[in-house]
Parts: sequence; C-alpha cells; structure tokens
Amino acid sequence: MEIGSKIKNLRLLMGLTQEELGDRCELSKGFISLLESDKTSPSMATLESILNALGTDFAHFFKEEPNTRVVYGKDDYSVKQDTELKSTICWLIPNAQKNEMEPILVTIEPGGSTYPDNPHEGEEFGYVTEGTITIVVDKERYQAKKGESFHLSCDKPHYLENKTSHPAKAIWISSPPSF
Repeated sequence: MEIGSKIKNLRLLMGLTQEELGDRCELSKGFISLLESDKTSPSMATLESILNALGTDFAHFFKEEPNTRVVYGKDDYSVKQDTELKSTICWLIPNAQKNEMEPILVTIEPGGSTYPDNPHEGEEFGYVTEGTITIVVDKERYQAKKGESFHLSCDKPHYLENKTSHPAKAIWISSPPSF
C-alpha cells in the first residue's frame, strides 16, 4: 500500500492544500509533500495526527478495498494443460476461488476429458461454445452441443468428455468455487 498517495487522495477530497493539512498537524508543507510522494514515512504518532486531521482512523485507512475490477483479458488468465487427458483449463478470473463462483473455459480435444470431480457441495453450470461435450454424472451421460447449456448438482462424481472427432469448448462455472 502506498500511504502517501492515499493521504493525498483524502486531503484532496477534503479540499485541503498541503500547507493547510500541515498546519492542522503541526507539520511543514515540505514534509507533507515528501510524504505524499512516498519519499518519507511518518511515525505512528504523526500518521495518527494526519489521519485525525483528515477525519479518519487507522482501521478505516488501512481497510482493504474489495476488488472493483470488472474486465479481465488474456494476460489475467491462468492456464493448465493436461496432455494425458487431452484437455486445457483456463481460469478466466484471477483468484476466483475467493468469489461466490468460479468460471473456467475448458477445451477438450477429441477423445479427451476433464479430470473426474468427486462429489462436493454446490452446483455447476456450463455453456458449450464449440463442438459437442458429454457430461458424465455418476454413470449417466448427457450431450450438449454448441449453443446449449448444462446444469448439475455436484453430489455425484462428474466430469466432461469429448467423444467426437472435433475439439470442444465450454464455459464452466462452479459455485462455490471448486476447480
């Protein structure tokens, strides 16, 4: 965390100049400038004085803000290729295991499958974007082709496979995260 930039943002929100903040804390404008550019660090007592002048306290100042990012791209993805099972899993949201749901893009080559998932809590949803996928739930098999979706409870062993001669892809979402 960059303390200086956070102090600067709070100061600007309050409509104070560096000199005005310094006066309220008995600090020089130069010290406030160095602090805001992260060229110096305040003592705990000085930081407490600055935070009081800015109308906040340690707890609120150091509270981590939730991730407000909305859009993710290829540089954010994590990919795991399983050559033995002929499948690739691409995690579409970094650290999604902290969220309520976890979306992946699964690519299954002809004759391939995902790793069998043991029973767990929650549910899963998928949407086939390319080819045809077989959803295996316990001993039952269901087919979904491009443009179709699937939904299942996770109380039985399950996995996806591709029994065709063409690659298949699906967006697969688990809630709560389990991939």
